[in-house]
Amino acid sequence: DMSLSFQEKVMFGLRSLYRSYGYCQYKMSKFEEYDLYAKNKDFLISDEVITFTDKGGKLMALKPDVTLSIVKNTIDNPQTVQKLYYNENVYRVNKGGHSFKEIMQVGLEAMGNIDDYCIYEVLKLAAESLVETQKNCILEFSHLDILSELIAYLEISNDLNLKVMQLISEKNTHELATLCRENGVSEDKYNLLKEIVMLYGTISEVLPKITALLNGIVSENTLNTFEKIATALNTTAQKDMFRIDFSIISDSRYYNGFVFRGFAEGIPASILSGGQYNSMMAKMKRKSGAIGFAVYLDLLGELEGTAPEYDGDVLVLYDDSTDVKALLDLANKYAVEGKIVATLKSVTERKKYKETIDMRGQDPWKC
Repeated sequence: DMSLSFQEKVMFGLRSLYRSYGYCQYKMSKFEEYDLYAKNKDFLISDEVITFTDKGGKLMALKPDVTLSIVKNTIDNPQTVQKLYYNENVYRVNKGGHSFKEIMQVGLEAMGNIDDYCIYEVLKLAAESLVETQKNCILEFSHLDILSELIAYLEISNDLNLKVMQLISEKNTHELATLCRENGVSEDKYNLLKEIVMLYGTISEVLPKITALLNGIVSENTLNTFEKIATALNTTAQKDMFRIDFSIISDSRYYNGFVFRGFAEGIPASILSGGQYNSMMAKMKRKSGAIGFAVYLDLLGELEGTAPEYDGDVLVLYDDSTDVKALLDLANKYAVEGKIVATLKSVTERKKYKETIDMRGQDPWKC
């Protein structure tokens, strides 16, 4: 259907995908109390929030994020699982900080009693979401609990944890080596860390190495969960899209467990990101666990070949001398046939139509 933009087609595809797995649509208002975002600034992609004061003098914000609102406005029920998806516009300050932009975002959240199946389902849906955008995609995932247990195994002071995480995310083994040496970490321990950080590949290639390397070092429970879910993902139709990469890191004050990012060929930034965020739930006084992801539809505009070949089916050109009834009848005839018809006095060179009908200068009263 040519009347839908590429982004809209993807959006409809995603919505029906999520509905088919029993996720219900969550609708929210355009704004939220600013306080919610001020307290969780580090969770936001952009820390600049667009604010205004309401009639009662309360400071409000145009929503820069959907997840925080969903957490705040849903019932905390750790006994069951609430499955929600959303299709909302979020508002951010542009990279230069001079203008605002409205971004169409689609995503889903599972909240409550999050078990292994839930995590598997969300990761599988993340991969299927990428497939909706195009065929050549990759979903990279890592596990923050494995990383934090690995960092604890190094036995360095806790205030260095964030620095270590940052170096891991940059795959900066040179500075990592220096930091470990300066803090009395044995060479064996550093080499193990380095090996895990540098691993990259499909589940089949990497999982056996991880279990061999981390057996006895990371708690059995953490390792088993990771292995069980990765093995399940490796049986899906999307198995070739998955990559294990421990440099995928999200802020551990908010995230835990699985974290992941999705990439589409031709777009340098990730078009999907997500993870488990029990730490944020706890920060917001929730007993439930949670996992979710968002797809950034605004980035899809960068995909080549997504622009339709034509802007419409029929272009009808007319002028002041054209018979209005004949013009209406013609436009109606094509519209009824389901064609996209543009009735214009002139057309810009950039617009392309399959067929052009010129009704200019056809005034029967003209001598």
